[in-house]
Amino acid sequence: MSTLKIALQKSGRLNEKSIRLLKDCGINISNGTSKLKATASNFPLDILFLRDDDIPQYVEQGVADIGIVGENEVLEKRKKVDLVEPLGFAKCRMSLALPKSVEYSGCEFFDGKRVATSYPNILSEYFEKQGVRVEVEEISGSVELAPGIGLADGIFDIVSTGSTLMTNGLKEVELVLKSQAMLIGNQRLDAEKKAILKRLVFRMKAVLASKANKYILMNAPNESLEAILTLLPGMKSPTVLPLSIEGWSSIHSVVAEDDFWEIIDKLQVLGAEGILVVPLEKMIS
Repeated sequence: MSTLKIALQKSGRLNEKSIRLLKDCGINISNGTSKLKATASNFPLDILFLRDDDIPQYVEQGVADIGIVGENEVLEKRKKVDLVEPLGFAKCRMSLALPKSVEYSGCEFFDGKRVATSYPNILSEYFEKQGVRVEVEEISGSVELAPGIGLADGIFDIVSTGSTLMTNGLKEVELVLKSQAMLIGNQRLDAEKKAILKRLVFRMKAVLASKANKYILMNAPNESLEAILTLLPGMKSPTVLPLSIEGWSSIHSVVAEDDFWEIIDKLQVLGAEGILVVPLEKMIS
């Protein structure tokens, strides 16, 4: 039987969440982050621990069949790989930044300027689309120091909270790209490996869907049922069960995490009581 090889970041922000995702999918792996390779004991999967910026190349070449890597790395490396599934974690943005003292007038400000970055391909493509000529200064690491030492007028880099920019006297002026962790795949997988990948993606989707939703239960007056049901689409439709108290029902539904608090406020206004919120472990649609 074939074994699928997945490349994960050896260390860094993606490593822990990638390992957690596989474990939440019921895949048992040894704590092999100090090694180059680990093997799952209950799923046909080998885990290769690599540098994140090498993962797109190894997946393209077939050294690894699939990989979890930041979308930004995929776009920067320009390797021929399939974008299999967005994973919803390790979200960040890639932005242009300038010293706080500089007045920013729009993208045309950068015309003729020098911009330091570790992502020259993404940056060059962006400015090309904007019709702006810039001098790209490619450096690795500590990009935020470039304006202060006179190497560049501005920078283009990953921004998570913005605290690093503030510490170095910089301000974010232009959002160029939003990125998240992405499952990528080799474009020449055989039928057997594609079947294993399909099983893995099915598990991942179930786990990710559960994290993005909450299961809620509540008691509500029947006179408000119609209004409440319009707020609660659930997976198909909410479950409504009569209570022993006349004129009341119990309602069960699934609510998206992003809409949760807004919906809860509206439910209370409509008379819903005893609202219970239960985390979902898996969600199969």
